[in-house]
Amino acid sequence: MEIERKFLTKEIPFSLEQYHCCRISQAYISVSPTIRIRQSNEKYFLTVKSKGEMARKEFEIEITQQEYAALEKKCETPAVYKTRYFIPLSQNLTAEVDVYEGHLEGLITTEVEFDTQESAKQFLPPKWFGEDVTFDNRYKNTNLSLYGIPKA
Repeated sequence: MEIERKFLTKEIPFSLEQYHCCRISQAYISVSPTIRIRQSNEKYFLTVKSKGEMARKEFEIEITQQEYAALEKKCETPAVYKTRYFIPLSQNLTAEVDVYEGHLEGLITTEVEFDTQESAKQFLPPKWFGEDVTFDNRYKNTNLSLYGIPKA
């Protein structure tokens, strides 16, 4: 089960360069149901996600570069490109800051994954995280891929 909250981050008050990061490209073979392929640095994954907002079932397997290349030809969405920075938080949590590129350049989101829905609901984000868009489907990566950055 993936339990996460997502925030629309406008400005980061420190340098991200000091944190571990990975380069990600991902696209969707299907948006309903959600079937995604992702390259994260030198690793490749196939992921299936259930419907949902804050909590969704997720199944992920590692695949080869050749399998990724074959599946990439079957994608129905443009690829999403981003750099993900991992920022340690208190309570053994991690903020995953995604700085988007390409047709989504200028967009920054921050996600935090939780062990339980209760801990997700009780989480008090730092001010710099920005607006909580967990329940705004326009900020799901499937919709970002298809429709671009949401208009205000």
